[in-house]
Amino acid sequence: MCETGGHRRLFGQQPIVDPAVTHVELTAHCRLPSGGSNAKIAGLTEDLGLSGIQYNIALSLFFIPYVLLEVPSNILLKTFTRPSYYLGILIVSWGIITTLTGAVQNFGGLLAGWVLSRCGLPLLTVVHAEGSRNPLSGKWLEVDEIRYLELQHFIKEGGKFKEEKKKTSWKEIRAVIMNWRMYLLAYILLCQSACSYGTKFTLPTITKGMGFEGTNAQLMTVPPYVAGAISAVFFSTLSDRFYWRMPFVVAPLLLIITGYSIIMGLKGQLQAHIGPGFFAIILTCMGIYPTHPATTSWTMNNLAPSNRRAIGSAFNICVGNIGGIIGSYMYLDREGPTYPTGFGLSLAFGGSALLAALILEVSFVYANKRNGMMSESEIRDKYSDEQLLEMGDKSPLFKYTL
Repeated sequence: MCETGGHRRLFGQQPIVDPAVTHVELTAHCRLPSGGSNAKIAGLTEDLGLSGIQYNIALSLFFIPYVLLEVPSNILLKTFTRPSYYLGILIVSWGIITTLTGAVQNFGGLLAGWVLSRCGLPLLTVVHAEGSRNPLSGKWLEVDEIRYLELQHFIKEGGKFKEEKKKTSWKEIRAVIMNWRMYLLAYILLCQSACSYGTKFTLPTITKGMGFEGTNAQLMTVPPYVAGAISAVFFSTLSDRFYWRMPFVVAPLLLIITGYSIIMGLKGQLQAHIGPGFFAIILTCMGIYPTHPATTSWTMNNLAPSNRRAIGSAFNICVGNIGGIIGSYMYLDREGPTYPTGFGLSLAFGGSALLAALILEVSFVYANKRNGMMSESEIRDKYSDEQLLEMGDKSPLFKYTL
């Protein structure tokens, strides 16, 4: 755990640094097809003449660019001296396409608009995650805060300062792809995405099925999201304070399991059990939204050097968003309002993600014990600084974050 006063002050003022980017992220999520789910109960399917599973197809195709472009975008980003240029180009392009989607008249137009707008969203997320190339140059930082970041940089780069490479090598890409832990972390994100997008796409329809109509059905989708946002901030704050990721992945997953277990216990008959049913929906959102930041942080903390972290982050988000494709088909109109497939799969995803998180924790504990069997002097006698830096998170000096 980090105890320095500089660390506390630095993280205490961090929200001041990127309100503009936060606003862009908020706007991007408002544009996601989750907004289409609200439009659906307001007449979207009738206005565009959608039938059968055409709505589900449109939702699923929205994620294809996300899956395909995430890793290439992170590699491309490393070639930019200033990510702000990249971000500016994406925002303008994405804004124009998003505006034009308001003119769609049919199924084909909906597909084109959602797919093209999605091409920009994964890249925006990557730039947001990547941030400035040189945070140590921030003029708002005090001397002890700069020193703290320098020490963190020293540790994360394998124990030696070195000029960061702009180009990503195939060796680094292979190191990430061959890291079996990345697949478990990505699977947790996949489970989270399936539950998250499945809920986003269907929540207005679920509230309507509970007996609410018109504007009331729309407004009843707000409390679960508010609860999810508060829960995400709460768990993320605790995770950072204790610098321990696993409990703050597992605890939200337990909320997901509990919420969907209640719904399954009600056999999806939410209209007949509005109170318990709505409470269960809120509980699932309180578990869904903290899981993503905790898992993403866990991934970033356990990869080194920075190029490998960039690739690993993109890889995990890329694989994780396959869950969005799955979520697009979990809740089918013909199964409404009980949606046994959607609620059942969500419960299964929560349970299997919990198992993956526990396996990861055991593996990280074992790896740290294995690395601790050699003293630092023994390690430095066996390996040169260059070799240790090249090994990155595989270095015996590297300590995995639990």
